[in-house]
Amino acid sequence: MIVHLIDGTYELFRQFFGRPGHITSAGVELGATRAVLRDVLYLLEGGATHMGVATDHVIESFRNDLYDGYKTGEGMDPLILAQFGPLEEGLAALGVALFAMTVHEADDALGAAAVKAAADPAVERVLICTPDKDLAQCVDGRIVQFDRRREKVYDVPDVIEKYGVPPESIPDWLGLVGDSADGFPGLPGWGAKSAAAVLSRYGHIENIPLAAGQWDITVRGGAKLAATLAEHLDDALLFRKIATLDLDAPTFTDVDDLRWTGPAPELADVAKRLEAPDLVTRAAALAAGRSGGAR
Repeated sequence: MIVHLIDGTYELFRQFFGRPGHITSAGVELGATRAVLRDVLYLLEGGATHMGVATDHVIESFRNDLYDGYKTGEGMDPLILAQFGPLEEGLAALGVALFAMTVHEADDALGAAAVKAAADPAVERVLICTPDKDLAQCVDGRIVQFDRRREKVYDVPDVIEKYGVPPESIPDWLGLVGDSADGFPGLPGWGAKSAAAVLSRYGHIENIPLAAGQWDITVRGGAKLAATLAEHLDDALLFRKIATLDLDAPTFTDVDDLRWTGPAPELADVAKRLEAPDLVTRAAALAAGRSGGAR
């Protein structure tokens, strides 16, 4: 079987900023929610059988306790924040396995679910459907990243080609380079190419000599980079910790929990509020065509 793991938060943002909204007759903006639910149904109609969707039930996570500058919901468009709840409600009504994170983040759930699913001998491949850089650390052959917008699958060689380092060095790479989307800066002067060059040789931050004269590779500005790393080593290790996914995040118990068997009865009410009756008809038709039928 193939397992599809969807980044619900990413998809909500993508749909919110990528298409016109929809204000319902009740005066509520729910366009992105409708679009994500329709897209999930599209995947199921395309043959997906086992699926989990991870969301950020709240924006803040345990990483905010590690670093004050880490991302929060401050400044976020209230029209998208208000759709987090309806999206989770819609996904549950659609009958899709939902991982709604509070202490952890959606990315932690995706990583944890991918590793757990890949451990099942019945699973041939796990598709993590998001382009987020930090999920590249989970790619291992059976687990791949799938950027659906670009229709690009990233296996281990693709991760190395894109970032210059193998999946196991992605947290180190992010620790040096930073991730503006998550709110941590990396180290001054360390860019994507220099970090890749150094990590492709040394693998992990703690293996990098703290004096350029000890490096057995030539990197432009190496002396300055080494001095910066020596001065900010604690920061680099902290940022790596922040970038490392917690694979113990709560997800599912058994891979069969991810099997889609049909919508829940609540879908009719949800679809009515979303003004999207097609969700009901499409889900019912799909469930009728699969063994087990609708719930």
